[in-house]
Amino acid sequence: MSQSLVPSPKPRYPLLIEAMELQLTGKTALVTGASRGIGRAIALGLAREGVKVAIAARRVTLLEELAREIVSQRGAEPPVIAADLYQEGAAEKLAGDALAALGRIDILVNAAGGSRPFPFEATKEQWAEGMLVNFVRLRELTHAVVPGMMRERWGRIINITGSSEPRGINAANSAKAAVHAWAKGLSREIARHGITINSIQPGRIVTEQILRMHPTEEDRRRFSQENIPAGRFGEPEELANLAVFLCSPRAGYITGSVIPVDGGMSRFAF
Repeated sequence: MSQSLVPSPKPRYPLLIEAMELQLTGKTALVTGASRGIGRAIALGLAREGVKVAIAARRVTLLEELAREIVSQRGAEPPVIAADLYQEGAAEKLAGDALAALGRIDILVNAAGGSRPFPFEATKEQWAEGMLVNFVRLRELTHAVVPGMMRERWGRIINITGSSEPRGINAANSAKAAVHAWAKGLSREIARHGITINSIQPGRIVTEQILRMHPTEEDRRRFSQENIPAGRFGEPEELANLAVFLCSPRAGYITGSVIPVDGGMSRFAF
């Protein structure tokens, strides 16, 4: 029998064919950047699946509004944590506050950060600031929660990153590229502990930041026609659907991946 016709070994457990149930009830999560946009949508999505979610950002008033919405949808009341990740020691403090509120952290969603377009003449200080929240604090926070996940032999980490096709000089693009490389390396260290780490690249998802870039409906329509095969901007909930799945036990064999959610806008095949 030729090598190509040798049957593949059977999996060690039956393939599941029943209706998709994400098995997230009773899990806990820390979501950063939860006050608006993608982070907010992911926090809502996790809460709907029975996850107890700690929500963190600088804008506490918006977090309190989100907390009320989660409770109104019969979710567990989320701990609200004010966190300014620009401050030294903020990542370790946030991890400690979330652990105290939740008891353990099963899921970490790194959704804080934002675009930092610069001219060529940008200063060292501008570059340092752009890298700080988009990479340095994200890494510090992740490293603060991973030991607890190792003890539990289970964990999920989701990084909300950015395009690999920058249109100019942007510190966030450089920082997010660093996240991709760091997360891939980390995935090889923590997989044996039952922990996965994946990065999601948003395309033109309707958020505050994107609406600043494309302030009018006409502008958004023109950009969509010229650049997005799906013909429209995406909604935060559409990205959140993927994030929630990746947080679930169902996604245990997906790790070290970078997945775009962009309506087909990216041009790279790989």
